[in-house]
Amino acid sequence: MDIKITKDMGILDAIRQYPECEKYFSMVGMSCFGCMAAHFEDIEQGCLAHGIDPDVFVRNLNFFLSGDAPTETNIPEA
Repeated sequence: MDIKITKDMGILDAIRQYPECEKYFSMVGMSCFGCMAAHFEDIEQGCLAHGIDPDVFVRNLNFFLSGDAPTETNIPEA
């Protein structure tokens, strides 16, 4: 797996560069691309605002983009 996305990337920058990652953001409950904060927040900030571990999110997002199965969950406990 090649690392494509990092937690310090802007949310909209990541989606512009890899449009297919929008689906993953939605799958974990982060519809950040529709939020005004997405214009200035990075992925780490967005994850923290949603109670998601940013390291796990980025790792699994990169698995998702490469077509590999994620190794752990990052969906917050209800």
